[in-house]
Amino acid sequence: MSLRDTLSMYWLTIQGNLFPWLEEEIGPLTKKQKQLVTVLEMVRLEEFLRSWLGLVGRPLSDRAALAQSFIAKAVYQIKTTRMLIDRLKSDKKLRRLCGWESKNQIPSESTFSRAFAEFAESELPTRVHKALIEETHEDRLVGHILRDSTAIEVREKPERIVKTEKPKGKPGRPKKGEERPKEERRLERQKDMSLLQMLSDLPHQCNVGTKVDSKGYKITWSGYKLHVDVADGGIPISLVLTSASLHDSQVAIPLATITNERVTSLYDLMDSAYDAPEIKEHSRSLGHVPIIDINPRRTPGLKQELLDEAKRLKLVGHQLAEDVRYNERSGAERFNDRIKNDFGGKEIWVRGNKKVMCHLMFGILALTVDQLMRLIT
Repeated sequence: MSLRDTLSMYWLTIQGNLFPWLEEEIGPLTKKQKQLVTVLEMVRLEEFLRSWLGLVGRPLSDRAALAQSFIAKAVYQIKTTRMLIDRLKSDKKLRRLCGWESKNQIPSESTFSRAFAEFAESELPTRVHKALIEETHEDRLVGHILRDSTAIEVREKPERIVKTEKPKGKPGRPKKGEERPKEERRLERQKDMSLLQMLSDLPHQCNVGTKVDSKGYKITWSGYKLHVDVADGGIPISLVLTSASLHDSQVAIPLATITNERVTSLYDLMDSAYDAPEIKEHSRSLGHVPIIDINPRRTPGLKQELLDEAKRLKLVGHQLAEDVRYNERSGAERFNDRIKNDFGGKEIWVRGNKKVMCHLMFGILALTVDQLMRLIT
């Protein structure tokens, strides 16, 4: 069964059965309420809470309601947990959609906080997202995987960098003809590592990141960096959250490995930050075709040569096939914009890598369903 057929079945069930039943129960639904219902129906959080031993003593229905409330928080772009609780108490329809009949059943803010900590520790939204992608993409051939990263600003004090003292007696410049062993680069080490080892080797603490934007201005932020593989249609396939200072290329191989376990794809599209022989080699080893923008620092003059050739071909009515495919990479930038502006990626009030990732993943779950539904509506 194709992805479109699978999604059509979901949509017919939701639109034909669930919406009419809910409107008969609680009244007409707004567009935003229908969006929330669709997300909750597609992700089925309660199935992932059944065997989970968190929140000791709390009934399954209450645990599911807490998790569903955090998805509602992302869909409605509610800034804080306190504001979420106030909204649940005043909005009867939203409260019932999340799983509580009366406002007296809504737990305290401290209970919400403990629940969120448990969800973060168990990586609940990440596990749900993985299952959603595997289910919807089981028989889908993905044309392009778009690899990129985006800055994640948080209200957290960056980890202090401790300068290590240089060891005494360290030799200076090598003598003529003397060869010294070079320290193995991370990309070289990753060749012989398992996925778990690669992810463990990456820095995950909050620190300061710097990059140059498209206009040449230097941007600095305190927090993290979200690395993402996005499939055709703007659907996020795999995500990794690292320290803000980490270079994009360091996450390409583990990210590609995760994506390869979840979907079957053909082309890997990346910008010049990923222009490294190890990344190209790994992409080809997975049976993919890497299309990576040339880094002029690595091959001075070559990029200008190719640009001149491309310009000449366009003048005579031709365009390189790789250039046409590379234009698809703008889908990753649209994902970065949506997660920040539409699903709470700019309003992060939690601290620590796991909690920040949990906050982002609740929004990414909602975004993933929204993008999937766009394929058929």
